[in-house]
Amino acid sequence: MREPKCPYFGKCGGCETQHIEHELQIRNKLRNVSALLKIPEEKIEVFEGNEFNYRNRMDFVFNKYGIGLREKKKWYRIVDVESCAISNEKLNKLLQETRDFFRNIDYFDIDKRVGTFKYAVIRTAIDTCITFILNEDSGRKSESIEKIREFSRISTADNIIFGYVPAENSDSISNKFEVIKGNELLHENFLGKEFFFHSQGFFQNNPAMAGKMIDYVRKKLSSEKGHLLDLYGGVGTFGLCMDSVFEKVTIVENAGMSVECAKKNIEINGIKNAEAISIDAKKIDSVDFLNPLHVIADPPRTGMDKVALRRLLDLKAETIIYVSCNPSQFAIELPKFIKEDYKVESIALFDLFPQTNHVEIVVGMRKGH
Repeated sequence: MREPKCPYFGKCGGCETQHIEHELQIRNKLRNVSALLKIPEEKIEVFEGNEFNYRNRMDFVFNKYGIGLREKKKWYRIVDVESCAISNEKLNKLLQETRDFFRNIDYFDIDKRVGTFKYAVIRTAIDTCITFILNEDSGRKSESIEKIREFSRISTADNIIFGYVPAENSDSISNKFEVIKGNELLHENFLGKEFFFHSQGFFQNNPAMAGKMIDYVRKKLSSEKGHLLDLYGGVGTFGLCMDSVFEKVTIVENAGMSVECAKKNIEINGIKNAEAISIDAKKIDSVDFLNPLHVIADPPRTGMDKVALRRLLDLKAETIIYVSCNPSQFAIELPKFIKEDYKVESIALFDLFPQTNHVEIVVGMRKGH
């Protein structure tokens, strides 16, 4: 055991394992993945990076004390946070700017469901962004927006945005947004390529480890050829880094904002053999694929929908690289791949979420002949 670095540890609901030495955290995660998947520990590659100051996104909650994070035991209570130990330096600087400016504001009261300011979502990539999420049902929106405009004139953030969600909605992103400063897109570089992503969409929160993971997948597929399906492909970070390996790359994603970013990323990187399609994973049987087919699947934490999984298995791809942030869910799905004669060839553990019990795994499977 060790002394936690963060003074809020134990009360804030963000971190779970700061009191445990990082080396032991890794061993515990490795042991857990090994037990879940029934694969010996020595056959699992482990990749790790910085244990602190790694996050590029945090969703801070406005409250009567200022701005902070939800309590560990009582989600409706907020811990006032001056600095976050797992967030990067740029993010903590923007947090301090926000805290200093927004004092005694019309915050949203969770119990009474009244008030205006709900969240300040801070994201840091090559550029930076703060999105203020406001209560759509508040009568003081105009006054609050003017306050945000005033803040945008002194903030070092490249992009300032505000968006609306209804009082009963706990989401910290919105499709009803307006740009006050800059624009709605951020960008990051992976393996020599530039990737734009939407401020109101998903993107990896640990870019250093995400880069290692993309490089690992590219090396695993480097000797393959044919058609690559990047399923749940987001803005194309996996698929577009494989463009030199495959004859054709198809990114399938159902989030419209991410698909538009994927198309932009194809264009700005000068990639000629890739396309991005906006369809649900359950409808991949409507897409024409070349043979041999290879798949990278990176579903959400809930795993693959049963219909989508069936459609994927029906494609009879040569190889499937499955990226999972929920090994427990993947352990449920793995027998279905094995039943269709897929054999696990490789497995790697990526410590994308230090100081928590969460982990990302990448499992390589090949179909038998």
